[in-house]
Amino acid sequence: MKNIFVGNLSFNTSEDDLRQAFQAYGQVDRVSILTDRDTGRSRGFGFVEMANNEDGEKAIAALNGSQLGGRTINVNEARPKTERAAGGGGGGGRDRGDRGGRGGGQRDRW
Repeated sequence: MKNIFVGNLSFNTSEDDLRQAFQAYGQVDRVSILTDRDTGRSRGFGFVEMANNEDGEKAIAALNGSQLGGRTINVNEARPKTERAAGGGGGGGRDRGDRGGRGGGQRDRW
């Protein structure tokens, strides 16, 4: 299985549009375009899972830099979830702690 990141999507691109673009290169198992939690609007990127690694590589080579929905899309192999979670989770915790410290000091001055 090949997990593929697709960036710079038009906000009007649907999961069906993305599926059709990738199906030309092999079996597509799953397509998901991420949306904003509050507005429900597309965040401009998504993921495509293809059943076969070789087909996924062909799709990446053919579609990276191509036009979809009037935009030039970026297509790359997706990084594993564990790497993103480990890097983002640690940094986020430190940031929250720092903000809390400054916020408390500001309240004391008022």
